[in-house]
This record gives sequence, C-alpha cells and structure tokens, in this order.
Amino acid sequence: MPRAGLSPDAVVDAALEILDARGSDGLTLKAIADATGVAAPSLYKHVRGLPELRRLLAIRILNETAEQMGAVVMGRAGEDALKAYLTEYRRLASEFPHRHALIERAYYDDPAFTAASERLVNVAYAVVRGFGLTGEDLVHAVRCVRAAVTGFVSLELGLGYRAPTETDASFAYLSRVLATGLRPSSAAAAA
Repeated sequence: MPRAGLSPDAVVDAALEILDARGSDGLTLKAIADATGVAAPSLYKHVRGLPELRRLLAIRILNETAEQMGAVVMGRAGEDALKAYLTEYRRLASEFPHRHALIERAYYDDPAFTAASERLVNVAYAVVRGFGLTGEDLVHAVRCVRAAVTGFVSLELGLGYRAPTETDASFAYLSRVLATGLRPSSAAAAA
C-alpha cells in the first residue's frame, strides 16, 4: 500500500528539491526515499525508477518554465517581449542551474515530454513572431535566439566570462543585437 500523502507528484516534488540542492548527481532514489520518509523500494509504488523520475522531472520543469516565461512576455511585443524573454530565461537559469542543465540535455520519446517541450518553445515562437517573421525565417530566428541566450547563460554559469566588463552590460548588448537582427530588412520586406 502506498504511504498516505505520497504520490507520483509528491515524489517529483521531493526530487525537485534534491535536484535544486544537490544537482543531478545527488538525485538518487535513496535521497528521495530519505526525503519522503520511506524505504527506497517503496518509491516503486509511485514511479518505476530513476529514469522515469528524471522524465517526470523534465516534464514538470518544462511546463513550469513555459508558464513562467509565458507570463513575463504576455501582453508584450517586439523588442520589449524579446528583452523580457531573455531576462527571464537568464534569471531562471541562474536561480535554478540544475533544472536548466537537466532540461537542456533531456529528450524523451513520449507525448507528455514532447507537449511540454513544444509548450516552452512556443513561447519563443510567440516572441519572435512579434517581429513579423514567418515560415522558415521564423524557425531560423527562434533557433538563433535560443542558441544565443543558452550560450550566454551557459558561459555565465560556467564562469566563462572572465574579462572585467560587466556581464549585465554584455547581456543588454546581446538583447539589442538580437532585436536588431530580428527586424526584417528593408530589402527582404520589398521582395
């Protein structure tokens, strides 16, 4: 019989706390069992093991991130939406680096994971669409924005920026460069 109050969601909650505190290497069934007050084998009544738990964690993180990112860009357009998107991406990655690392490397061939991933990337599409881009240009632009912000954040979290120049100033510069690059050129608009 499953422990009263323990459910797959409660196991994911405990795993999320452990991930935040100890990183991916600290995410073990024993650590989760200790945090939930059960023996490790009892967790199998709620999840099929660590691989399934990692999948559920990735889905939860993707969904929560999509909700947070969507909320900050809602009602904004163009450069304002882009700046809000980039800033929130950076804030979440900095505040929750282990979550960021987990979802950047995660892939599961399952409908729930795919839906959560699409929900998050659709926020980026909404932001970039505000620059008037469509079709393949939209896809390329979203990929460029995601690559730029992911690269910046990865370097920042990995202490890759050692020059004395303030990283906030570099981030503001990145935002301006991306906004300029996303504006359709007059030649493309005439075509």
